[in-house]
Amino acid sequence: MSLPLRQVGSSGLRVSVVGLGCNNFGGRIDREQSIRVVHAALDRGITMFDTADIYGGSRSEEFLGEALRGRRDRAVVATKFGMPAGLDETYDRGGSRIYVRRAVERSLRRLGTDHIDLYQMHEPDPATPIAETLEVLDDLVREGKVRYIGCSNFSGWQIADADWCARSGHLQHFVSAQNEYSLLRRGIEAEVVPACERFGLGILPFYPLASGLLTGKYRRNQPPPPGTRLAGHRHAAQLEDASVMDVVDGLRAFAESRGVSLLQVAIAGLAAQPGVASVIAGATRPEQVQANAAAIEWQPSAGDLAEIDRITGVAQRT
Repeated sequence: MSLPLRQVGSSGLRVSVVGLGCNNFGGRIDREQSIRVVHAALDRGITMFDTADIYGGSRSEEFLGEALRGRRDRAVVATKFGMPAGLDETYDRGGSRIYVRRAVERSLRRLGTDHIDLYQMHEPDPATPIAETLEVLDDLVREGKVRYIGCSNFSGWQIADADWCARSGHLQHFVSAQNEYSLLRRGIEAEVVPACERFGLGILPFYPLASGLLTGKYRRNQPPPPGTRLAGHRHAAQLEDASVMDVVDGLRAFAESRGVSLLQVAIAGLAAQPGVASVIAGATRPEQVQANAAAIEWQPSAGDLAEIDRITGVAQRT
């Protein structure tokens, strides 16, 4: 089975419209279950696999690499660097030339591959000039260790600044931006989305299901079902937030009126937003992977999108 492929921004990189977030690997699920989830994603046509060097205490990269053994050519492997990855936070983080070199070698070793398809800076580093980070990333692309570069958690002005530095210095430029984005959390539409459109970056939303609030599992003022993501989690307080649950209930009613699930509205509705290349959704079971991939089969009309905008209006800038 296959999923539609989309171009990432103005680059030549093409990825499945639904991707697999591997942040649960090595944390919520073990090696064997992680491998089953990856194989289910491949079987369903997902090509985009997103991880980071800090996920699961670095085990996420290891598990993903093991799962892709013998199937590497079927996957676009994206990982991230820059957040604290060791005990020494002075040298084991950020975007310095020394650290990026160290980080990429570690990731390549854990992933068991000779190249990373999309190497993303996990967060801005105020201590290092962005030009220095772009220079070392440019070297990695020229050496063949990295194919494309991207950013994560950057603001609109930081995306613009990085693009100017890259183009003025004749360096590789970011082709993607990975930020939190869902129909419940639409804050990036104010500045990040316009910056991505202007400078040719594809958007890779993380937390597209708003930490599970848009899966349909949770109800207003009811405790999270045992074993779910929000059970015992600090974000469970959102279930008592009237403004949040008004939007969730509105989207649920909208989904029911269209004969689809809230999950379908959450994923397909987000995929229909300008600039979105791949909706990065996490999973802990093969069935979740299959449901996430199937969600894209619903195609919202212009009228549907307008109604979603109306329902989520109170949450668009949160």
